[in-house]
Amino acid sequence: MDLTPQQLIQFNGSDPSKPIYVAINGRIYDVTAGKSFYGPGGAYAMFAGKDASRALAKMSKNEEDVCPNLDGLSEKEMDVLNDWVKKFEAKYPVVGRVIQATKDWLQPLVLSFMAPLPRAAKPTSLINEEEEKNAVVVVHPRLGGEPLD
Repeated sequence: MDLTPQQLIQFNGSDPSKPIYVAINGRIYDVTAGKSFYGPGGAYAMFAGKDASRALAKMSKNEEDVCPNLDGLSEKEMDVLNDWVKKFEAKYPVVGRVIQATKDWLQPLVLSFMAPLPRAAKPTSLINEEEEKNAVVVVHPRLGGEPLD
């Protein structure tokens, strides 16, 4: 299963009907068996529903470290992270991977802005008849605007 970070956060233990997931290096582990550690109130609850790679490498519980960014980590920290990966692989099943939103996800948004726009009237003293035929109104669809008559 592929999840974006926005989807992964839904598996943070706040909904008891859903499993608890933690990602390391983009691999998602089902840590529900360790609910007492990763569930609400657990010692590692801040990792639930997120990629905790940096925090695990640094042995940190600081919120700013709970992210997938490995830039600037020392060789020792990378070794620590690899140890965590081995522990997770031995204890928890891999259920998927974290992916970033792709341009396919953005396609409907892009297409909505490329749709033909309704005609708008401008004062005739400022434009000629040909310009009036080609005039458009730019209205955001959520604002519910109507073309001018």
